Amino acid sequence: MSSALKNAVKRKTHKERSQPSDRRKFGLLEKKKDYLQRAKDFHKKENEIQNLRRKAEQRNPDEFYFAMERKGTKGGVHSGSTTEANKYTQEELRFMKSQDASYVALRAQTEMKKVERLKSQLHFIGAAVPRQHVVFVDDEAAAQSFSAEQHFDTPSELMNRSFNRPRTAQLQEPMQAADALTGNRRQRADRRREASYKELQQRHERHQNLAEMAGSTILQRAIMSKGRKRKLQPSETGDNQSKVFRWKQVRQK
Repeated sequence: MSSALKNAVKRKTHKERSQPSDRRKFGLLEKKKDYLQRAKDFHKKENEIQNLRRKAEQRNPDEFYFAMERKGTKGGVHSGSTTEANKYTQEELRFMKSQDASYVALRAQTEMKKVERLKSQLHFIGAAVPRQHVVFVDDEAAAQSFSAEQHFDTPSELMNRSFNRPRTAQLQEPMQAADALTGNRRQRADRRREASYKELQQRHERHQNLAEMAGSTILQRAIMSKGRKRKLQPSETGDNQSKVFRWKQVRQK
């Protein structure tokens, strides 16, 4: 039988058993794939330790490189600058900074729009929505003598409600179900209000951070630009936190 036909034949699927119920206290039963992963990790660490031990044994104490003059060790750990020389020119770096500043400014503007939209919506969460109910009468006399309490058969204290406005006869009956329904609606409105205010605070903080990041990126791009400049001291600016630079005036052609 060819290999292609062997692959087409239905084979029995061998399933690995799970941890027996009487040994469940020992945790999950380790499968073969788990053992292979653990063994590979163990042998990888073992080989790394052997390589380091071999390097330490074969180390030449008289070995010297000129780079050793600029580096050293602290507590037996090598310390030194591992950064390589920048492969971008000043013009390319300035262009990348401009792209970063544009993107951060766009994100800050997007967050500001979301904050404004949330502020405009928060005033209506949990509050009564103003509505109008128009009632038509026959003549002016009926309009002058019209009483909303008598027409809707509702006490005057409940006339401002847009929902759950019971009649006078219903007030004489037990109102446990209606009170529970009103309480549930109030709790849902309170939860929505708290979640909305929390989201508003988070988005406001995010907008402030993005605005500060955009200002810092614009400052870095300006510092990378041409021209002689000098960083002002805190005694000159009166502020110890901000960075202020002053450029030398150049006569424009």
